Amino acid sequence: MNIFEIYVGGEFCKSRRVLEVFNPYNNEIIAQTYLCEQTDLEQAIEKALLAEEQLKSLPSYIKYEALMQIAGSINENRKEFAELLCLESAKPIKYALGEIDRAIQTFIIAAEESKRLPREYIDLEWTPAGAKKEGLIKYFPVGLIAGIAPFNFPLNLAVHKIAPAIASGCPIILKPSTSTPLSTLKLARVIDKTNLPKGAVSVLPMDRKTGNQLVTDERFKLLSFTGSPEVGWKMKKDAGKKKVVLELGGNAGVIITGSADLDVAVKKCIIGGFAYSGQVCIHAQRIYVHDKVFKEFTERFIKEIKKLKPGKPMNIDTDISAMIDEANAIRVEDWVNEAVKDGAKILTGGIREKAYYPPTVLSETHKEMKVCALEVFGPVVTLEPYKHFEAAVNHVNEGRFGLQAGIFTDNLDEINFAFFNLDVGGVIINDVPTFRVDNMPYGGIKNSGLGREGVKYAIFDMMEAKILVKNF
Repeated sequence: MNIFEIYVGGEFCKSRRVLEVFNPYNNEIIAQTYLCEQTDLEQAIEKALLAEEQLKSLPSYIKYEALMQIAGSINENRKEFAELLCLESAKPIKYALGEIDRAIQTFIIAAEESKRLPREYIDLEWTPAGAKKEGLIKYFPVGLIAGIAPFNFPLNLAVHKIAPAIASGCPIILKPSTSTPLSTLKLARVIDKTNLPKGAVSVLPMDRKTGNQLVTDERFKLLSFTGSPEVGWKMKKDAGKKKVVLELGGNAGVIITGSADLDVAVKKCIIGGFAYSGQVCIHAQRIYVHDKVFKEFTERFIKEIKKLKPGKPMNIDTDISAMIDEANAIRVEDWVNEAVKDGAKILTGGIREKAYYPPTVLSETHKEMKVCALEVFGPVVTLEPYKHFEAAVNHVNEGRFGLQAGIFTDNLDEINFAFFNLDVGGVIINDVPTFRVDNMPYGGIKNSGLGREGVKYAIFDMMEAKILVKNF
């Protein structure tokens, strides 16, 4: 059996608490690692605090070289990383390879941003008191960062915390999901070969009780959490004085207008709705289609869904596979059955087999149903017609989330109306809300989170501004 040691303050070690990692597709054990104990976490914190001063004064070129070295090493081992990610998460290999490529790109972006950390000169002579004065604003590392990453993008969402932390000069302790810790522990082996100070990065799977110290311990100056709203907002409440960045859930909406290119819209909505079994926070969950094209879009959408190939995640032809576990598949099944009982109709799918839930489309839903009001986080899409664009925008705005939205249109007035009126962190034109590249600001409003990720924007949260006022 493969053994993955945890990475504690620059050292690989075991603990007394064994963690077995299972393949969600067949429930077989694929590797063994360990849960961090309290003593391990304390050691990681102490090593991180010792590394903090070194990181603060680390020249940009050294951070750049380390980040590029990491990117290059991941690329050299791209296939191994992808296969490991595929095994631990049941993510189809075609999507796992895409995630590895994104992780490589994220480190490259961080390397570039490490050479242009924010600073500015400002004129202070706006009032008599500021005469013959100017200000230099420089940003300094905030300090020790606690990063908590989810199971659905186990490598790249961890990298979105680790890479900007290195670029900004902050030590970080990263808690990966206990369901999918292996790809991040493999990343730790790559990081360990750089010239970064020992203690700059720790990767520690841990249970919730131990992990709670990442939230409450005042030695941490920033908490960056990606996960469920219920957990995230509780963490913010318990975090004390530290800065908090939350990337939480969503039930993203898509609007298909009468001017939309249906060839493009159908293709994109298939990916947005069912990639990685919909276990994506910007999964295209609610699709609103103009009534003049609703029938045609629906027929074409269902036809393309039926072409998706279920199967083993390691098969290159597999489009959709098992969910992360059977419990989540049962939850999705229960929500769909509840909607049907309340009047919704299943247009395709709806029959679970263990941890596999098929691509499912519902219609005749209403906003109070869980499949509309909450985050399904599964391969379920609702499809509803609308008459007026403003009404579709209002439908997207209904509810507690506001992460991203997608609009298919060639009408500039609709684009502008959507941009100014949708209560979301990002409006994506002629693509699904699932679109994301790793240098863009990413995050939501309302119950979808607080702050922004995307390397440059994460760096801003990981640094504090300080002004020097010069008299001349």
